[in-house]
Amino acid sequence: MSNEKPFELLVDILQPYADDMTVKHNTETNYYLEETQSSSKPQMFGAVQVKKSYTSFHLFPVYTNPDLLTDISDDLRKRMQGKSCFNFKAKEQVPVDELEALVRAARESLPS
Repeated sequence: MSNEKPFELLVDILQPYADDMTVKHNTETNYYLEETQSSSKPQMFGAVQVKKSYTSFHLFPVYTNPDLLTDISDDLRKRMQGKSCFNFKAKEQVPVDELEALVRAARESLPS
């Protein structure tokens, strides 16, 4: 397993949604997207944050709509910390296709 942190890989999963959301933070250790579709005031859609020993991937719509998590794999579920956060230590641990599908479903769950 490599020691490469998965920050860029996880940011790449969120970036396609930046065109219709607001990028609140975009640094080497923190990428944060806000949306206004589900509320009149901006709230988190997703974020990627580098921590001391892992990288966190936050996806807030799964907190407000836990049905989005019904079909996630056991491997991804084991990476959950709390109700809307997934932690990864290495790039190889990131199920890219599964997270892309989850983020797509989360975006589609927001009001138009």
